[in-house]
Amino acid sequence: MNNHITSDGVTTRRNLLRAGALASGAAAAASLVPAGAASAATGNRGAARSPGQVPGTCSAVDISHATPAVAERLVRYFRRKSAQDLDGTMALFARRPCMYIDATLGWDLGSWAEIHAFFAQYMPGWPAGSASYPVRILGDMRSAVVFFTDTAGLFGPSELRLAGAVDLENGLIARQVDYWDGRHFGVEDLAGLQVPADRFPTDFGESTVRGSRSAVMQHVVRDLAGALRKGDGAAAARLFAPDAVFEDAPAHIRIEGPRSIGGYLTAASGLLPYVGKGTGVRHVLGNELGGGYEYTSADGPVPRGLVGLELDRWRKISRFTAMWDGALVDDAVLLSLAGKAVER
Repeated sequence: MNNHITSDGVTTRRNLLRAGALASGAAAAASLVPAGAASAATGNRGAARSPGQVPGTCSAVDISHATPAVAERLVRYFRRKSAQDLDGTMALFARRPCMYIDATLGWDLGSWAEIHAFFAQYMPGWPAGSASYPVRILGDMRSAVVFFTDTAGLFGPSELRLAGAVDLENGLIARQVDYWDGRHFGVEDLAGLQVPADRFPTDFGESTVRGSRSAVMQHVVRDLAGALRKGDGAAAARLFAPDAVFEDAPAHIRIEGPRSIGGYLTAASGLLPYVGKGTGVRHVLGNELGGGYEYTSADGPVPRGLVGLELDRWRKISRFTAMWDGALVDDAVLLSLAGKAVER
């Protein structure tokens, strides 16, 4: 091969070598991208493609830690729900088992017929342009965590930002439990909708579904929940990726990096509802890409909540998002949680 550049731009040996080096570098860089994100970023057959969004909404759906099948199925569910398509919405629910629980209001719909009646009552009154739309989906067609928004007017005068635990059987929703912060909705508005504490459901139907079948997610949740139960922030920190993000929605806290995350979990261990000896795992969801777990707490004022987890290809936690009802604690607790995030 000649080692010169011709006037018509024929590639020389030097240029070929340079191109080879660039290709090798690109391949090496691609190997550092989490498996789910890598497949979504490529144009190859089988890569994850965006399933679209609910019409009239402008936010993209983050499906980087979900399988394409569950992303498509859940977006379809929210599109039909937003379109007030009662029959289309209910066609995506399993007949048995079938339950829908609001973990903040205490609403417990234990059958397909009850869920149908619920939507039949509310959908006709939804204002024009309203929507229920997904923001982030984690998991697979067996179980998933979905973060979504209900615009104002669907269930009261305020918008809702929720995290749903979703179990599917044969591609249909068999169980959905929604967690959200009552303070974001408005404490006064919440009081008019909430079931009295003594009538709150104690069984969230987790025994009727299988949940996560992923050994990876089960292992991560076991180790994380175990460390948090002991209040051991340092042990929990070792489970996080180098650039991990920790979010607590009701506390309005965002922390980056394992060292800072571990320090916060230790400092705030007496205040966070998912940390301490009274905490337990109710139900695990998702796969090796993402998901999370529903937790219970026997010792504090917040008895339940949900943690969303995103995992990287090394099975480290790259994003942790906690959702619970902030209306169950007073202002002083939230202020103290914010104070614990100050680093010195």
